Amino acid sequence: MRAHHASAAQALDVRTEPGSEFWGWAGRTLGAPARTAAEEPAWLRLVSAPEDKASGKLWDGALDAQHAFGDLDGHRPALLSVHDEVDDTTAYRAELSARVDQPVLSNDPILQHDLQLPDSWWQELAGVLEKVSAVGTGRVAVRQQYMDRAIPEFLGIPAPAVTCWTSAHSDLHWANVTAPLKVLDWEGWGRAPEGFDGATLYAYSLLQPETAARVRAAFPVLGSPAGLAAEATVCAQLLQTVARGDNLVLEGQLRNWAEELRQR
Repeated sequence: MRAHHASAAQALDVRTEPGSEFWGWAGRTLGAPARTAAEEPAWLRLVSAPEDKASGKLWDGALDAQHAFGDLDGHRPALLSVHDEVDDTTAYRAELSARVDQPVLSNDPILQHDLQLPDSWWQELAGVLEKVSAVGTGRVAVRQQYMDRAIPEFLGIPAPAVTCWTSAHSDLHWANVTAPLKVLDWEGWGRAPEGFDGATLYAYSLLQPETAARVRAAFPVLGSPAGLAAEATVCAQLLQTVARGDNLVLEGQLRNWAEELRQR
């Protein structure tokens, strides 16, 4: 990965800054700060996959997002260029993006402390997600078949009818946002039930009741009939991760949320 990261930097005419590298899950990605030939700050991220799996939603997510959204009025780091290589049977894609200098609001997707964010931040977030929701796409973030299977299994109710499918970031948690607002990590975006991003952020806020309440205030679709399908889907997704031994700290709050959804 390091050798191919260096090779991509040379191909894209950037130099990486020594001493900083950030590894993704299971070593699948490697990112590092970089500088372009014009000395502009950038971020070089390398992702790898077996050559026969180097396609589809996750592989093309950042590129598709750039074509669909651009930089979302400065709220999304623009993708500057892409470089692909294949070595033996492994494919590598390097994505050069504008660098985000401000840190994410949490090192963990699950919020561990209450945040005091200004009303303007919440308004900007709602505005960005509204713009995202209005963009048409063939990409799918949530499948009806998954909802039909997982919601009865983990919530004990039939999957609620989806009144509206919209485009969603689909991985909106506290390790993917900054203040001032930037929304990071777009590889999984696609169509989902209306309110899916708000429901996701709410789920990852459950340990912090004040922030969780602020999420619901910012996204009034939550708690409404139109938002029920999204909330049930997100709750089922996270209860499924609990069943696999992940996100155990959220189990109690998720079960309370599931009971509320059953009552609705």
